[in-house]
This record gives sequence, structure tokens and C-alpha cells, in this order.
Amino acid sequence: MLNNYYQYPQLEAGCDEAGRGALAGPVVAAAVILPENYTNDQLNDSKQLSEKKRNALRKIIEQDALAFAVAMIDNVEIDQLNILQSSIKAMNNAVKQLKIQPQFLIIDGNRFHTDTNIPFQCIVKGDAKYMSIAAASILAKTYRDEFMAKLSVEYPYYQWNKNKGYPTAEHRKAIKEYGISPFHRKSFTLIPQQLKFDF
Repeated sequence: MLNNYYQYPQLEAGCDEAGRGALAGPVVAAAVILPENYTNDQLNDSKQLSEKKRNALRKIIEQDALAFAVAMIDNVEIDQLNILQSSIKAMNNAVKQLKIQPQFLIIDGNRFHTDTNIPFQCIVKGDAKYMSIAAASILAKTYRDEFMAKLSVEYPYYQWNKNKGYPTAEHRKAIKEYGISPFHRKSFTLIPQQLKFDF
């Protein structure tokens, strides 16, 4: 089972994001505060879980968490800020939306800066080490996947219901064939030999 705390007994929020490597759609971040001595041996890095398992755990996390919040930065703002700064902003926004203020943040990854006064620690592969970060990774991933599946109804040829906006061969082929949508990230290399698009 993953670790409960990085720095006990402070009230910790785990933070993670989903969608950094996608060609389309938002980056989504979540922050989660779990109860003291919480146990759930199913919690793990969202990338290690099936979609069915992630969706089941999302309900459990939302029910069990002392507080959770999800925030989204859209593709337009990603193009303005860059993906790293957008990910950091999304995590900060999620933290600020928590109904309980944490005393400490544990952040998945190695880069973060805060616009709150809450101290933090970055942890590489934190979503495979700490329960609250794993829980945040599951919320961020499931909320983003749900958003991309809804967009896919309007833009079916990109197959976002399957690839969630990530750079699969089918996705790149659809970009070549149909051009870009309003949800594509123009600052990303959308196809290998970047074509000229009329923005």
C-alpha cells in the first residue's frame, strides 16, 4: 500500500495533473486531502490502472476525501503560457478551490511554484508513492477523459473518445485529413513534419 504522509501530522494535500502530453484539450489538475490513517490498497498511479478501475476509484475518492478539487486550463491558455506553466497554474487553482486549507502540499513531479503561502515538496513519481497524489492523479485523469469523450461527440474524426487527445497515429492522420479543431494546441507539433496551418 502507498504511504499516507510525507510530513505527518500536517494536513497534506496531494496534487497531480493529466494531459500534459496531449495535442488537444485542456490540462486538468486535482488536489486531494485524505483522512488521517486512510487505507485503500487499490490506490495507485492512474496510469497503472484500467479505465474501469479508475472510474470506480474516482467515486470512492470523492466519497472518502476530506476535500478535493479539480481545475482545468484550456488549450488557448496553454498556447499562451506553455504547458509547464499551465500545469502549475492548474494545480494552484485546484488547491485554492479546496474547502479545507491544507498545511502542506505534495506535488507529483519535479517542478512547481506556489501562489499561495502553503509550503510544498515536489516528489518524482509521487503518484506511485503517496496515496493523496495517487488519488489526485485518478481524479485529474478521469475528469479529463470524461471531458475529451464529450468533445469527441462533436469532433468524432479525431477519436478523442479513445486517444483522449494524445498523439496516436490515428489522431495525427485525422489532423492531416481534417485540419485542426478549436481544441488543438497550436503551440505543439501536431504532426511530424509540421504542416502550415492557416490559423
